[in-house]
Amino acid sequence: MNKGKAVIGLVMKSLQAEFFQEMQKGALAFAATRNDFELITVGTNTQTEIELQIELIDNLIQQKVDALVVVPIDSKALVPAVVKAVKAGIKVINIDIRLDDDLLTQNGIELTYVGPDNATAAKAVGDVLAAKIGKGAKVILIEGLAVAENAQQRKAGFLQSIEENKLQLVASEAADWETDKAEEVFARLYAQHPDIDGVMCSNDAMALGVIKVLDKSDKAGKIAVVGFDNDPSVQPLLENGQMQATIDAFGSQMAVEGIQYTLKVVGGLENRGSFTTPFTLVSRKNDAI
Repeated sequence: MNKGKAVIGLVMKSLQAEFFQEMQKGALAFAATRNDFELITVGTNTQTEIELQIELIDNLIQQKVDALVVVPIDSKALVPAVVKAVKAGIKVINIDIRLDDDLLTQNGIELTYVGPDNATAAKAVGDVLAAKIGKGAKVILIEGLAVAENAQQRKAGFLQSIEENKLQLVASEAADWETDKAEEVFARLYAQHPDIDGVMCSNDAMALGVIKVLDKSDKAGKIAVVGFDNDPSVQPLLENGQMQATIDAFGSQMAVEGIQYTLKVVGGLENRGSFTTPFTLVSRKNDAI
């Protein structure tokens, strides 16, 4: 369609989140260097708007795009929308957050997945925190959205780090990837456990909420915090020691790789397989450990 050009829709989560703003920028910059496809980028307003994300996919199906690159908010709830797209003849590539394999299989569908090893990455950044605070130290874990596969994997990686490094997990609760909710959740947990030594956050946006609470108690930089995503907003916190480390999962490049696989699938390549994208452990601005 469109004079021979493939039309690809990139469906993301919240475009208020820095990670997905960077993903969108990277995808659009890549598209600008090519003349063989047209890219449409869409996203939700928050990290929890499942119905809106389904609606965005439905709209792209109605536009008869050739392919979709999808970052699902909910690994299960987005499967029916993806199945609908596939049945409409649209190629779908899944990136960043894996769709539920069992549900896809039940619908007779296999998709290419492109994304990071979240569990390994979370363990790596958890180990940095553990090295800082030492065996027996008390930690709180702030989880991502429970229905998202990457949140489950990051939690698993953090828990492995806690177990191997003999830390004490005193509380673990989801804050749905959002700064404000993390501030609210952590304020309550911190009031219950004021003697903690560290906090593991499943993304940097939630780490910002945690640090807001610690700052009010004059504990920012004294209680160790790690995050995930290497958002621009946490760079000053890495510099001044209020955050110990984060993970750069290269969201902009992940989208590019997803689009590149999509073009191959549109061109006839079988749509299957899992491709792991890189991550880097970051302790200071633009400085990998």
